[in-house]
Amino acid sequence: TLLSSLGLGTTLTFASSHWLLAWMGLEINTLAIIPLMAQHHHPRAVEATTKYFLTQATAAAMILFASTTNAWITGAWDMNNVSNPIASTMIITALALKIGLAPMHFWMPEVLQGLDLLTGLVLSTWQKLAPLALIIQTAQAIDPLLLTTLGLMSTLIGGWGGLNQTQLRKILAYSSIAHMGWMIIVLQYAPQLTLLALLTYIFMTSAAFLTLKTSSATKIGTLATVWSKSPVLTTTTALVLLSLGGLPPLTGFMPKWLILQELAKQSLPLIATIMALAALLSLYFYLRLCYAMTLTISPNTTTSTTPWRVQTTQASFPLALATVMALGLLPVT
Repeated sequence: TLLSSLGLGTTLTFASSHWLLAWMGLEINTLAIIPLMAQHHHPRAVEATTKYFLTQATAAAMILFASTTNAWITGAWDMNNVSNPIASTMIITALALKIGLAPMHFWMPEVLQGLDLLTGLVLSTWQKLAPLALIIQTAQAIDPLLLTTLGLMSTLIGGWGGLNQTQLRKILAYSSIAHMGWMIIVLQYAPQLTLLALLTYIFMTSAAFLTLKTSSATKIGTLATVWSKSPVLTTTTALVLLSLGGLPPLTGFMPKWLILQELAKQSLPLIATIMALAALLSLYFYLRLCYAMTLTISPNTTTSTTPWRVQTTQASFPLALATVMALGLLPVT
């Protein structure tokens, strides 16, 4: 029931051109994922669920208020012409809070850290779809400076925040913030590139989360012992992480390449330079993970010989599919 409601909420938001219906979709979506987040009854999970609920409820209330304001002034509820600047600014602020764009990103690492890996995967991929659909639909009415600021801040903070982390879920949360920034920065010039970046981000993040789920790793230290369990998986994971960092010949290079090209085409060389340098920050912590996985041998011998006897119950097909997509899609460019 909860999973179908989760799907229903997002689909409602996709299908609606009326603000009330879109708000209702977001609300159904939030209410459906809350029990999924709290299902383990661990105090940390309950805390994360509460934080998530409060931020999402705040954002939903702001969206409702802004769309009512817009309807009150213009008499129309449809999304395509949010002509009132106050309403459009409030809407983008609320939606940024919903997907965790900087400077509204503070809940994201905390919440993701408290969840198990599969719910974390849902939170960092599926939960981004509905708010991003709304952002894309209203992007033309929003102040370009505001969008640019949101995008730049998100990439910089997503790069900086992840530098000193040892928890993998927090690292993935900051990586998510940075990728959202890349999507937002190009939104006003080429929305199709936003969608492309979102698609590649979903593939790469799914591959990363499913890999961590297979090896049930939540800290960098655990990663150092994975090589003895599954050497091939270690190799592909290192490549997936580099793909998240955006290195060519992997999929992750495609959105970054096209977005920087588009920014240069719109004669925004300074913004493009800052984005490229922010990508370096993110690349550093992905490289740290790669280093821990492939270039270090754990000094503790018991951990590196026993775990392979424990069989995982996870289906390997989704992981294989996501990994192939995260590594091999560059020729599509």
